[in-house]
Amino acid sequence: MKIRTMAGLPLAALTGSLLLGVTAATAADPIKIGVLEDQSGDFAAATLVKVHAIELATEEINKAGGIAGRPIELVVYDTQSDNTRYQEFMRRVLQRDKVDVVFAGFSSASREAYRPIVNQFDGFAFYNNQYEGGVCDANMVVTGAVPEQQFSTLIPWMMETYGKKVYTIAADYNFGQISAEWVRNIVKENGGEMVGEEFIPLGVSQFSQTIQNIQSAKPDFVVTLLVGTAQASYYEQAAAASVGLPMASSVNVGQGYEHKRFTPPSLKDMYVTTNYIEEVDSPASKAFLDKFRAKFPDEPYVNQEAANSYIAINLYKQMVERAGGSTAREDLRKVIAAGDVCFDGPSGKVCLDPKSQHMSHTIFLAKVNDTHGIEFPKVWEDIKPYWLGDAGCDLTKNDPSEQYTPSNPPPKP
Repeated sequence: MKIRTMAGLPLAALTGSLLLGVTAATAADPIKIGVLEDQSGDFAAATLVKVHAIELATEEINKAGGIAGRPIELVVYDTQSDNTRYQEFMRRVLQRDKVDVVFAGFSSASREAYRPIVNQFDGFAFYNNQYEGGVCDANMVVTGAVPEQQFSTLIPWMMETYGKKVYTIAADYNFGQISAEWVRNIVKENGGEMVGEEFIPLGVSQFSQTIQNIQSAKPDFVVTLLVGTAQASYYEQAAAASVGLPMASSVNVGQGYEHKRFTPPSLKDMYVTTNYIEEVDSPASKAFLDKFRAKFPDEPYVNQEAANSYIAINLYKQMVERAGGSTAREDLRKVIAAGDVCFDGPSGKVCLDPKSQHMSHTIFLAKVNDTHGIEFPKVWEDIKPYWLGDAGCDLTKNDPSEQYTPSNPPPKP
């Protein structure tokens, strides 16, 4: 490993520029990948593993000859769960470091903080996170799962299994608000009733009033769309108060491995739709975990965002090589538009949708039992990210660079 430290940058903010698995003699003309991820701060428990997954994929690709014969160089910054740092470092990697592509962001707030900068400098970014959906932007590839993959499977299954009265608690920013809108719509479409909905500010860690509200409303299950270390306090507080209701989520377990971190049975009967977690029992998953543990033996958990990030590096390699070695954004967009940009990853085969530049997924319904083990009562194969394209987003024809919602869809052509 070659490590080049950039002068004048605080070590707390900078991991460094890493050239993995190649010698100095072969590093004359690398492909530079910026990596802006939260290695410290409120989201670090879920996101440091993303950096490790990128490092693993980079090492494998470089050992095999790089991308179109060129080695990958990683330019890595710790964004410290701070949206202003995303903006600062995005400008830095695009203007000064001259990276070819950027892998960036955990929270939707961080993505929306840096996305205008990527557009301003006509950069190319991968967002490798589960999120609330709706981004139609030619400068952005999304490899994480979206609501039509997670909620359109999860909510009807929960209503059929437990009942039709639903209470949602969600983080009070764009992820929670838009995700809650999806839940609300799907509950209504399936003949259910929203008996409560609360939006919790980020950083809140006391939930006694929310717990009382839920107990008074008597839902059949609770949809939890809570984010970060502070809000995760809800689960043990709810268990201590004997709430005892099934829970449904698109984010818990699959990102923050709460079933490993919290005392059983605080997550008993939590159901999560995820495109990958380390408990997935398949040859591809086991092979991925073996490689991961060999390189990072102290990794506490390999989550869906790690799998998405690993897949993203390999998709990018395929795109560049199909573009004849070009890293120009327009050349890569032509490759995406041509279709069949796919990869057999830890959870099976995934493909990019040319219209939205989002990724198909196998969706696993993960149930947490009373000892915090994981069971999979249901698996949905090859779920497409269909909503944006059906609603009118088509990046093969135009680029609005907007985020849409069910109540504010893209204009029909």
